[in-house]
Amino acid sequence: MDQLTLEVLWNRLVSVVNEQAAALMRTSFTSIVREAGDLSAGVFDRRGRMIAQAVTGTPGHINSMATCMGHFLTRYPVDSLRPGDVLITNDPWKTASQLNDITVVTPVFRGARCVGFFGNCCHALDIGGRGLSADSREVFEEGLFIPVMKLYEAGQPVQPVLDLLAANVRTPDEVLGDLHSQIVGNAVGAKQLLAFLEEFGLEDIEALSDSIVARSERAMRDRIAALPDGTHSYALTVDGFDAPIRIETRVTIAGDTITVDYTGSSGPVPRGINVTLNYTTAYTTYGIKCAVSPDIPNNEGSFRPVTVTAPPDTILNAQFPAAVGGRHLVGHFLPSAVFGALAEALPDRVLAPGADGLWDTQIFGEDPDTGERFTYVWFASGGAGARADQDGLSATAFPSGIAGVPAEVIETLSPIVLHSRELRQDSGGPGRFRGGLGQSMRLTVRGDRPFVFSGLYERLRHPAPGLLGGRPGATGALRTRPDTVVIPPKLRTPVPAGTEVTLDLPGGGGTGDPRTRPAETVLEDVHQGYVSLEAAKRDYGVVIDPETLTVRADATAALRRA
Repeated sequence: MDQLTLEVLWNRLVSVVNEQAAALMRTSFTSIVREAGDLSAGVFDRRGRMIAQAVTGTPGHINSMATCMGHFLTRYPVDSLRPGDVLITNDPWKTASQLNDITVVTPVFRGARCVGFFGNCCHALDIGGRGLSADSREVFEEGLFIPVMKLYEAGQPVQPVLDLLAANVRTPDEVLGDLHSQIVGNAVGAKQLLAFLEEFGLEDIEALSDSIVARSERAMRDRIAALPDGTHSYALTVDGFDAPIRIETRVTIAGDTITVDYTGSSGPVPRGINVTLNYTTAYTTYGIKCAVSPDIPNNEGSFRPVTVTAPPDTILNAQFPAAVGGRHLVGHFLPSAVFGALAEALPDRVLAPGADGLWDTQIFGEDPDTGERFTYVWFASGGAGARADQDGLSATAFPSGIAGVPAEVIETLSPIVLHSRELRQDSGGPGRFRGGLGQSMRLTVRGDRPFVFSGLYERLRHPAPGLLGGRPGATGALRTRPDTVVIPPKLRTPVPAGTEVTLDLPGGGGTGDPRTRPAETVLEDVHQGYVSLEAAKRDYGVVIDPETLTVRADATAALRRA
């Protein structure tokens, strides 16, 4: 297949999966999918190889889904499927490592022959169990476990599956509504793919898939081969549950392959922050691609040169039936661990560690307007780590890519009131390039009834470290008023009515010596409110006159010399 033809077909194929994702988001019943974009969408060939993904989505979803198609085809071989079949699972060991993440796969038929698959994975608002918390001790406590099975058979719903789902979740309308949105998204992709095949006179996408996969693999191997061989190590510490978790990372570059090994990392814990190996692989391969080949398409071919290993006795290869509901509180830190290992070999291509782990909040209670029970989930982000040549992004979700949900949406869909939402001054780690700022959110729940607060939060004790001479970002904090109410992170907690909760999200680490940051840039930070006068002097050696807000050049020069 010549380069020009391949380029035309590739761009059309990407537009098809983007239509799939757009249809899913437009029809979604929840702000998790519609606003935050906690989903993935992709197209697969008859052999189950992912060949293209939508431009939206999270690495934990899309890269896990890329490996899960093999499990679907093991259970339902391609020639056993019929038009109108739809498959489903949320098995954490086969997909995205959490019961809330439901994967729906639809085979595409041209006549009587399956010519490919569309798959998507979305975070369900609720899946029963304890909700979004890490206090479970086994996966059985975390909600409804759906093995690989049929959701639709020959165009007809498998009603008992839908009935079981509705009976086991707190918000059946939203959960089943999003499930049907997932089916619709795949159907739109299938329709577009059939039109694509017809337009270009193709019987299927197998030859196109071979070309895309082979070229992506060759490009990835060429990028790796250009790097010097060697082994690079790094260790990263996060809060964990009862004790800190240590992520030991060893990245080995050998020829045109990369191996990432997590031997030596902390062992599994009897709480819901364990990570399955497919999720570990998903975020590790994402970190490698960001550093080595961000422009190469993310598909079966680009995964092949990268091997990820973690012994079963580590938290990064949790064995059934380990609790995994808060797996992102460890898994989201893996790209930073990879970057730390590659910092000396690729200093111009990596980020400093950031807040990394999303702050997930779920509140259960009674709606004062209707008297009915409600539950609402939203995600928030701290600061990203500094880049090699730029400051880190503030209040931005890296590596997950999840968008923040606007306050107006939260208040419209729930009795939660956000009284303030602002960036946290001095929370970005000092450096020649400063870490991104965290954010602060102050909220209450309307009504005179108590409510249940459940949060999955990290970096309250262990800040994001700096890189290459940069300093750590600020830790996060969870505050209440009255302060007699204590809400521990990672647990469900009953909270009295009228309690005000403030979430202070952590900042990202800095890169490079802070004393080499230009004084004029520090002054601009002060003008913007990102850095205080005290921090300008203490961290950057820049003395700013509090009355004129100008740099005292003589004092700054003396302080930096000292």
